[in-house]
Amino acid sequence: MRLIFMGTPEFAVPTLVALADSGHEIVAVYTRAPKPAGRGMDVQESPVERAARKLGLPVLTPKTLRDEAAQAEFRAHNADAAVVVAYGLILPKPVLDAPKLGCFNVHASLLPRWRGAAPINRAIMAGDKETGITIMKIDEGLDTGAIANADPVTIGPDITAGELHDVLAQRGADLMPITLAAAERGSLTLTPQPKQGVTYAAKISKDETRIDWMKPWQQAHNHIRGLSPFPGAWCEIGGVRVKALRSTKGDGSGPPGSVLDDRLTIACGDGAIRLIQVQRAGRQPMSAEEFLRGTPVKHGMRLA
Repeated sequence: MRLIFMGTPEFAVPTLVALADSGHEIVAVYTRAPKPAGRGMDVQESPVERAARKLGLPVLTPKTLRDEAAQAEFRAHNADAAVVVAYGLILPKPVLDAPKLGCFNVHASLLPRWRGAAPINRAIMAGDKETGITIMKIDEGLDTGAIANADPVTIGPDITAGELHDVLAQRGADLMPITLAAAERGSLTLTPQPKQGVTYAAKISKDETRIDWMKPWQQAHNHIRGLSPFPGAWCEIGGVRVKALRSTKGDGSGPPGSVLDDRLTIACGDGAIRLIQVQRAGRQPMSAEEFLRGTPVKHGMRLA
């Protein structure tokens, strides 16, 4: 098939590679334009652009797809289908209608639960036990298109958003070639999304990243792992801002935010959690044991 691929972050790269390996002709790769990033704010290509150039694929970085020139260029590819994975730009109707078979999206949840920008984070933060990958045919709504395929994934009790991200990225890469093969044969069944069970995964805001020790241990634990590694849930230890990257259920109880032992077990509103991996500002992630060797944290200390 003649395919257009549209994606930007690391999450999209495995699907691009899988489609290239499947023998499809990828006639164009659309991604967001390079932008300043990192400490030095050097202009960096997106992960998808870097992968596409390694594969020898043509790359396009339009700022919008709403003008007629961009839409005419898109139509000129004469694609059988477009594959969209976390692209970052809205696809207007003329773009959606251009490929013969339509535009198919890899979404990191079991739709209609967690439509929107941050489905992986929100699923963990909500304490969901299951999520998955949905392949949908894109329509003009926000993740409202008909379901073409889906693959459930269990969310382990301590898994982080970063770990789940990698699992789901690979599941999407495995599922998309299967879906396209069915579309090419004319055997693909599209199922409208249920009207019940719709939730929205709003983008993570900075003002919700601080750990609230008044919450029960399970909620605090879900908050930490749902924001790890980025943007990172945080607290202050001895006046120093520290990200909590990994945690697990701890033993004991006490005033919320108080240190219960010499292993970074912290009391919550109900129960306790033990911090396993942390990161000070400007430092690399480190184990709790390594952190405690350089930062005295006494029993009974209260974390802010």
